[in-house]
Amino acid sequence: MNFLELLQSKKLIGAHRGARSEAPENTLLALEICVGRCDFVEVDVQLSRDAMAVIAHDATLERTSDVACVYPNRTHERVASFTSQELAQLDVGSWYYKERGLEPKPQPLLSLEQTLQFCKEKQLLINIEIKDIAADFSDAFVVRKILETIEALDVAHLCLLSSFHHNYLKLLAKNRLDIPTAALVEELHPKDLLEYLRALDVVGYFMEDALVSIETVKLLRENGYFVGVYTVSERACQEELFSMGVNAVFSDII
Repeated sequence: MNFLELLQSKKLIGAHRGARSEAPENTLLALEICVGRCDFVEVDVQLSRDAMAVIAHDATLERTSDVACVYPNRTHERVASFTSQELAQLDVGSWYYKERGLEPKPQPLLSLEQTLQFCKEKQLLINIEIKDIAADFSDAFVVRKILETIEALDVAHLCLLSSFHHNYLKLLAKNRLDIPTAALVEELHPKDLLEYLRALDVVGYFMEDALVSIETVKLLRENGYFVGVYTVSERACQEELFSMGVNAVFSDII
């Protein structure tokens, strides 16, 4: 199955940053746990200073790495201020186990290439969220680097690309129509929602759970949009959303 085929399905579970309830988020451990246990995985991508696509959620590394120990004077710097070689020195796994009083398990920060290679080997479908790094790189450059990595590994069929920074989606639509895209939103729906989504040329609309209503889901589904809701880990809440017509939920528990 490819991601375009998956978009025709219902009651899908997306593993939010991998199996982050069982392993440190956005790591290989978190992805390995997902195999055979969810419909697709979701990860976050940014660029290093030397323009390598890397997997990290936060703008800085202090929450999910040992950056304070390795680079004590750079704790609050953005991911984009570090080179790929500098990022390779970090442990992004042990914090998770230390929080739970367990033996630390060091994990390297993944590159997008490593992540997609794993997905290719396991035939794992993946939603790649492009973080808003417009303050660090031009939108066109970010989109080009992400697409180059996907194309080099020939895994476009496994991918869906999403972002809160919707100009990325416009650029993606101009470059790779065969890769499905989805608009991420929080707090408020865009004005004239259907017109807005048509202008972006997306196939999906992913909203935070606080924005969900029966009317909105019905409107989107009747107009052919794939609807996702984040982050919903309680089974009863997931079933309620599915009964409303939501296609997929992003969950920390799989």
